[in-house]
Amino acid sequence: MRLLMRQRLTAVFPLGCMVNVALSGSAYAHVKWFCAFDVAGQPRNLANVLCPDLEFLVGLTILMLLAGALTEGTRLGVAMERAMDRVTGFIRDNTEWMYRAGAAFFFISIWAAGGILLTPELKTSSVWIGMIQLGIAACVLSRRTMPLSGIGMATLFAVAIWQYGAFHLADYPVFIGIALYFILVGFQRDLFGVHPLGVVRWSAALTLMWASIEKWAYPEWSFPLLDKYPGMMLGFDPEFFMRSAGAIEFALAFALLLTPLVRRIAATILSGMFIAAIFQFGKIDLIGHTMIIVVLLGIVADNRDCYSIIRRPAFVPVGYVTVLVAYLFVYYAAHAALFGTTIL
Repeated sequence: MRLLMRQRLTAVFPLGCMVNVALSGSAYAHVKWFCAFDVAGQPRNLANVLCPDLEFLVGLTILMLLAGALTEGTRLGVAMERAMDRVTGFIRDNTEWMYRAGAAFFFISIWAAGGILLTPELKTSSVWIGMIQLGIAACVLSRRTMPLSGIGMATLFAVAIWQYGAFHLADYPVFIGIALYFILVGFQRDLFGVHPLGVVRWSAALTLMWASIEKWAYPEWSFPLLDKYPGMMLGFDPEFFMRSAGAIEFALAFALLLTPLVRRIAATILSGMFIAAIFQFGKIDLIGHTMIIVVLLGIVADNRDCYSIIRRPAFVPVGYVTVLVAYLFVYYAAHAALFGTTIL
């Protein structure tokens, strides 16, 4: 038992640490871009997902989140924030330009690749889609026309929902967040008191939490990648590795909704993981993850103390478990309602 516990601890720790990001980053390649998948297929039932391994991993991630929350506001926490402010000053001063450049690169790239609607697995043969993509890229060049880019992105998202269904597009609410960012910044407005960066941050958190549930519901989608790159599993079996990857991604995504130090550290780790995955999977992963990477870098640089769902460390465990249970329920209930699959 002690040996098993030690193995589990050593499996999770490297996945969550920046020093091992080159090894673990491959788990964060979007599996739908590289492997066969069936969104309507029967997911692992909850009895299988809610196993002792996951309970252990959730407990460990809660401790990590709690440690971060307790560090916030201490001398160590303040020193860490000041260090991050110094390192990320250039990004903070140029976040808008980074988002605009990222969007221009992304939409020109998927237009040049051809046949891509919004992400690599969403295919299209429409010439008009390509025209909209080029229009989005052109309109981000000026702040005055940025709202048109936002409207164009929302249009592509609506077309994707029409063709692939709302459940599939639940993977990508970050695109709606970016679209709102361009519209709000273009008109120099906020969204009911929420700064445009706050809107993007929330959309990124919702996106990544949903994607982490898929790692538990459909781990078999990733097994071909794990067979091809066995080194990424760090010596552990595929089932436990996928549970670990999902647990860490969900915890880091949830952390994006917390106080500045916690969310900035989480965004740093997540962006490192996504960047590391590019070296393994190449230009498809680079293009597909461009927008989420630039969004995360903007969060890393954002030092404003606002829009946190939980501010007191004592409430972090309850908040985390509540959000986790809610996501599992919504995912499985929606899937059962739409596709007639079973939950338990």
